[in-house]
Amino acid sequence: MNLSLLAENLTNPALLFFCLGIIAVYLKSDLEIPQNSSKFISLYLLFSIGFKGGQELSHEHFSSEIALSMLFGILLALIIPFYTFFILKKKFSIADSGAIAAAYGSVSAVTFVTAVSYLEMHGLKLEGHMVAIMALMESPAIIAGLVLISLFDREGSSVSKRNVITHSLTNGSVLLIMGSLIIGYMASAEQAQGIKPFTNDIFKGFLAIFLLDMGIVSGRKLNTLFREGWFPFAFGIVFPLVNGCAAAYLSALVTDNISSRFVFAVLAASASYIAVPAAMKIAAPKANPGLYLPMALGVTFPVNITLGFPLYYLIAGL
Repeated sequence: MNLSLLAENLTNPALLFFCLGIIAVYLKSDLEIPQNSSKFISLYLLFSIGFKGGQELSHEHFSSEIALSMLFGILLALIIPFYTFFILKKKFSIADSGAIAAAYGSVSAVTFVTAVSYLEMHGLKLEGHMVAIMALMESPAIIAGLVLISLFDREGSSVSKRNVITHSLTNGSVLLIMGSLIIGYMASAEQAQGIKPFTNDIFKGFLAIFLLDMGIVSGRKLNTLFREGWFPFAFGIVFPLVNGCAAAYLSALVTDNISSRFVFAVLAASASYIAVPAAMKIAAPKANPGLYLPMALGVTFPVNITLGFPLYYLIAGL
């Protein structure tokens, strides 16, 4: 079962476009997605996921399961950076440990979007409230990482907690997906049908092009990480798989829905390479982006979409 899921995922066109991007870098090709186009596609993907999630949420009735699921997601975002920090500080500086911990405690919207496509490939539907949970998990990990830096940085931290809390709550990706979720929730089925060709029909094509761009970016970032030795690679591979498997198993305590358990695993396993770097640049400038950014994007992201997804899906179905 696991091998068949792995083989199916490895032939997914979106994943193959990601691999093509990495190959293009190592062939020194001039293949490149214009920056403005890349930004537009990322905004489109967040908008589409948020809007569709809002539509699904409008058909759901708030229940104890949804409340417990939201609490479970927030706890994941707080617990993961805490114990990650103490593992990392044995190898890295306090600032770098806090930044990496925040990245791995927070979530990757792109990994989430790819996971939604994976669910659809298996005939499963994303529960609307999981979109809200994804957005809720973004900020707590960033705040936790910065608090840990301020507590353990004996040389004095330059962290501005007020700025980072404001930034984490108004971050563009969080604002867009939550705003789209609310708009999708308010829109009637007839109104949503009017933009369905844009929100649904072209989604997978844009996802493939976006992952091609992510492959190009990942290939470039990996070069900078090789200088740091084996530990960042080992951590970026093993840690997300452990977190994802644990979340897939433990999420059975709050829901028996396979798609929700799978998404919980993906959220716990993913690492932020958009919101966290932006926040750390402002609040923890001593943290090295040449470390936490390549780990999240160049190592953990491809590990999740190749090995992680089939593994989490298998455990969620147990």
